[in-house]
Amino acid sequence: MTKNELTVNCRDGACEPLLETSAGERVFRSGTDSVIVTLPKDRRIISNSWLNGGIRDDINVLINQRIGRHIGSEDELEEGNVEGYLAHVVEQLGYSASNAAALLTAASMGNVAFVTHSFRGLEVTAIATAGVEVNACSPSDPASYYQENGKWQSLGGTINMILLIDANLPSYALTRAWMTATEAKSAVLRQLMIPSRFSEELATGTGTDMMAIVSNDSAYLQLTDAGPHSKLGELICKCINQALLKALDQQSGISTVSQRDMLVRLDRFGVDEKYFWKVSTSLEGENKKGPFYDNLRNISRNPAMVALISSILHLVDELRWGLIPENSAKKVAFSQMRQLDNVLNLGMDVPYDYLLEPKESIIDNWVRVTSWIVKRNV
Repeated sequence: MTKNELTVNCRDGACEPLLETSAGERVFRSGTDSVIVTLPKDRRIISNSWLNGGIRDDINVLINQRIGRHIGSEDELEEGNVEGYLAHVVEQLGYSASNAAALLTAASMGNVAFVTHSFRGLEVTAIATAGVEVNACSPSDPASYYQENGKWQSLGGTINMILLIDANLPSYALTRAWMTATEAKSAVLRQLMIPSRFSEELATGTGTDMMAIVSNDSAYLQLTDAGPHSKLGELICKCINQALLKALDQQSGISTVSQRDMLVRLDRFGVDEKYFWKVSTSLEGENKKGPFYDNLRNISRNPAMVALISSILHLVDELRWGLIPENSAKKVAFSQMRQLDNVLNLGMDVPYDYLLEPKESIIDNWVRVTSWIVKRNV
């Protein structure tokens, strides 16, 4: 979008309506670039938006904005910085930038997901877009950049969430809702075993996640606890769980089914098809590359195979975290690997004593045994 480009004015009714809450928040979509949430009066909001972020009571519109993947830094934005860019987007959509907050992402708004749950007089709605392929990370990962003079760099993939709560929450309860929502987001990523792109850890989010939570100061229902023990906390977690699962599936094709794959589970350790092939050729020489890959992919999606590698990789994680000594972890992992022929119903004698090398890592041993089996089944 350029500075002089004419865009859809949502105030003129040109945007696609998606949702209206019982408290009067309205959600619209402008193509695949913008999701707009208009807020009635008396709303308190907490957000990490570059535009009017923090805790505010003067925000009447929230926007989730898609940024082009060609944008690599603030200098490439037409306004020269993120805040100016978002203000420009808000004005182009027909709203005042002084009373708006906006989130930024590379995800398509065509893949937005929204979920509402209620209990008695309490209603919670989550609106989410999500991408994790590029910059999913764990809190223990090394830094990716050092920010200087406020400058920003683009990375693809972001989880953006807007949470609408039809209850009056004081500021301290809003911050507790933020904690609960963040924990719920991390739980979804762990549930799907999403890998960090910067280490061997599992991801808890991305390095660019954004969120906005809205409470209704005029609601008759006043709540002071948004923790997981509270009913509000339960609804927050339920909404975020379901909305994020939908958003990740729609944007990235990541689901419980797509994660049911040995190669997917090994990805965070740098192990892919080429690595298996390299190990297989070191065992028996190179031949039948195409059939090898086909057989590897079939075995990789065997549910029993996925269950076995999941068990072994958990041992690898606990070894890395210092929870299990290396000798004990290898002893149990090797014992599990010796069941591979039974798990796959192969009916063949696998030379485990030849393949298992105690001096090598657990993962390298897994790859050696699996590569040998795959090659013998070509």
